[in-house]
Order: sequence, then C-alpha cells, then structure tokens
Amino acid sequence: MLNNRLRRYSPIDGARVPRIFLAGLLMVPVATASAQDEMLTVVSWGGEYEESQWYAYHDPYTEKTGVEIETVNYGGDFDLVIEQVESGEVEWQLVDVTLADAMRGCDGGYLEPIPPSILEPAPDGTPPMDDFLPNTLHECAVGLIIWSTLFVYDKDAFDGDGQPETMADVFDTARFPGERGFRRTARNTLEYALMGDGVPPEDVYAELTAEGGIERAFAKLDEIRDSIRWWEDGATPQQWLTDGEVVMTAAYNGRAFNHIIHEGQNWEYIWDGQMLEFDLWAIPRGADNLSRILDYVAFSTGTEPLADQTEVMSYAPARRSSLPLVRDEYRPHLPTAPANMRNALQNDFIWWAENQEEMDERFAAWLDEGE
Repeated sequence: MLNNRLRRYSPIDGARVPRIFLAGLLMVPVATASAQDEMLTVVSWGGEYEESQWYAYHDPYTEKTGVEIETVNYGGDFDLVIEQVESGEVEWQLVDVTLADAMRGCDGGYLEPIPPSILEPAPDGTPPMDDFLPNTLHECAVGLIIWSTLFVYDKDAFDGDGQPETMADVFDTARFPGERGFRRTARNTLEYALMGDGVPPEDVYAELTAEGGIERAFAKLDEIRDSIRWWEDGATPQQWLTDGEVVMTAAYNGRAFNHIIHEGQNWEYIWDGQMLEFDLWAIPRGADNLSRILDYVAFSTGTEPLADQTEVMSYAPARRSSLPLVRDEYRPHLPTAPANMRNALQNDFIWWAENQEEMDERFAAWLDEGE
C-alpha cells in the first residue's frame, strides 16, 4: 500500500506534485478503448478530500485501465444533478453525494440503480452486503466514507486548567473561556446545543420533535451567543485555531487530522457528540457509458482503495475489511474507532428533510436577533 503513489503525493511531508502534471503522466492507455471509454467525469468536493480520491481511486484506476478521470468540484449542490437530468443534458457521470441527497435523488428518479452484484467481495470472500457498514449500501448509491463534524480545541489554550472533553464543556465558557467556532447552519448546531444541555445522543431528535425542544436548543445557544464565531468555508476553522482566534471550533474531522498529523498542530478532538455523516457514489440518471461507470464504482469501493484513502485523510472506510489495512497510528483518528463512537450521533436525514426549511428560517431569525 505504501508505494510510489504515496511518495508522489507525500501526505506525510506535505509536498504534493501538482495534479495536472500527474494526470498527464497517467493518460497513457494500457488497453485499447474508444474515446468515450477513455474519460470519466467524476464530481466531488475539492480540496484535500479530492486529493485523497486521486490517490486512492482515480490514479490507480487510470493505471489499471488507461481511462482518464476528469474531476469537477460542485460544493455539494445536488440541485445541479437534478437540473442536468431534467434537461436531458447529463454531463456528469459519477457524483460524490451525502446520504440525504442519495435518498432524495433515488426517490425522485434522478439516479441510476447500482446493482450490488457489481461490487467486489472482501479479500476473504465475504459478500459486499455483509462487508459494507450499515447505511452505506442503497439502491442508487454505494458508500465511500464515514466522516464527522466534531469539536477540536487548541491544547495550549487550556494548559494546566484541564481539557474540554464533552459537549457540555463546549458550552461551559466559565471553565473554558474563549471564542468557539460553529458552522453557520441550523443543522448540527441544534443537535450540539441539546447534547450540550445534557440530552443523550439517542434522544436528540425526539427532543427536537417534542414540544419545547427547539426552544431548548436555542436557549442553550443563547448562553454562549457572545462567544460564537460563525464559519461557512471548511478551511476557516483550522485557520482560526492556527491563528489563535478561537480556542475550539466545530470542524470536519479529516481536515483537523491533516493539521494534527501532517502539520504538527497541538490540537485535540472532542469525540463526544460527533455528528456522523456518509458520502456515497451516485450516478445521474441518463449518464453515458454506464458499464464503464459501474466498473469504476466497483474498483474504487474495493477493500484496498477505501483503506488507501486514509493515507491522505482520516475519513473511515465504508467496508469492514478495509480497517485492518489502515495504519495503526491512524486508526484512533477515524470517527468509527470504537472509543470515538461512544456518544456519536448519526445525522437524521429524514428529520432534516421534513424540517430543514423551518429550521433554517428560525436559525436565521435567531442570528438576526443578535446582530
């Protein structure tokens, strides 16, 4: 697994070769193919996450088949997929989507079914249906990673004064003073507030549904309103921590991992109350060259590619059989490590599908009250 691809990207020492150069090196086909077969357009989230996909999926597939991969960064706007399908002009062949969008797209007829029969068994012969983790295989989507949004803090900010360990500590500005970074969105923020107010993770959505539950969440946020800084771009929380502008912040676990492991930042995770999310491959309905797309899906969701992705970013692989291939020193950084899962909460996409508009309006009104 630690081969020349790892040395080209050098996630350990931070020296990455520019992507355009690597793509040029790998365009030489190893088998005869039509022009259409020699290109797949894959849509994802950009940044270091996309780089991890080049390392684990795209480049190895090109080396194996000669098929070139073209990537597009779409920022997660699934409506762009819907527009292409409805117009009949489908330009994207494979899209990295959230679980909520996978369900939405499949139910709406915007995604192609993906037969489980195309997927590779685990190396020991375990069928894919038994090897993939719960909630990662669906009619129109195949799981890639499990990631989380969680709080990360600067250990130097509390040196000698104890360290924050729970969501209650995030909301305890008396014991742990300083500004906190939160993503500027109702989703996750309301859940954090309730867990910070003592609601167990398994009861959070029942509390949000119960009378007074939403008001309880906003009341908890009121307690630390003046200590919150709101971010929208995923790179911002790490920059704020680096610059000392906040003492702790909500962040994507994989981005925090890169700063801790590859840049030596003296930060620590608060795994308590982490919000679990899933990313999956989905195929827009009507995409050209379906057989080639399915071949790529099968390859990229194999045991070894999913494990290889953790060399660049600590998002947990969707397969059980991938975990033994992850470096020993990286496993504690995965959201699915047993010690990290004790108080984890999986985002309830059904609840949010039913309540997103109302919660966004109430959250925006709450923000306006404080400005």
